[in-house]
Amino acid sequence: MAGSATHLSSAMLKVKIFADGANKADMLRLYADPRIRGFTTNPTLMRSAGITDYAAFAHDVLASIRDRPISFEVFSDEFDEMERQALKIASWGANVFVKIPVTNTKSEPSYGLIRRLAERGVQLNVTAIMTLTQVREVSAALGNHAPSNVSVFAGRIADTGRDPVPIMSEAVEMCRRHTNQELIWASPRELLNIVQAGEIGCHIITVTSDILKKLPLIGKSLDEYSLDTVKMFYTDAAAAGFRL
Repeated sequence: MAGSATHLSSAMLKVKIFADGANKADMLRLYADPRIRGFTTNPTLMRSAGITDYAAFAHDVLASIRDRPISFEVFSDEFDEMERQALKIASWGANVFVKIPVTNTKSEPSYGLIRRLAERGVQLNVTAIMTLTQVREVSAALGNHAPSNVSVFAGRIADTGRDPVPIMSEAVEMCRRHTNQELIWASPRELLNIVQAGEIGCHIITVTSDILKKLPLIGKSLDEYSLDTVKMFYTDAAAAGFRL
């Protein structure tokens, strides 16, 4: 049992954990945790958090988080405007990565924009990737320029009934050709994904607060977990006052 726990813990530590969210209090709490190596946000998370002033929120967070990577996303659908936004966001700090969607809403690839920004030294996080063709094209566009992230939404791939592990394994090999590129396992659905990402050599996994809360379960004895579950059912039945 102990050997299994050791194996799981070491696998987890092979991948860098980035916290995914847009709640400032949560971000600062997680910033105090040395296991959290970076942060990512997106417009959907910001909207859910009730943020109305994008730039003000970003500057507020960056005033406290200065020494770990943090990604902010452009939100235009036109490439010229995306480029303007990207350059502005990049100017906010040396630890800032600019998230660029792999296509716009018209399904037009962003590869040309990605290449231009990479050549200008902008640190990019290319997001919403789901196919190996997209990984190949994005990796080529990023080249050997600034540090960059290739963010594959493995969780959403799994949502379609496909096993994301073979796809992510091949994506790791594609990104490995460029030492400045790191692959992100994005949108994980369960704690197991952290272990899977570590085992295939994925560089980063973005994790939301609900999954981060389960980190202490890594390597937990299944006998102990079984007993905890039985105790939970017993306690809840008693608290509900059930009678037969």
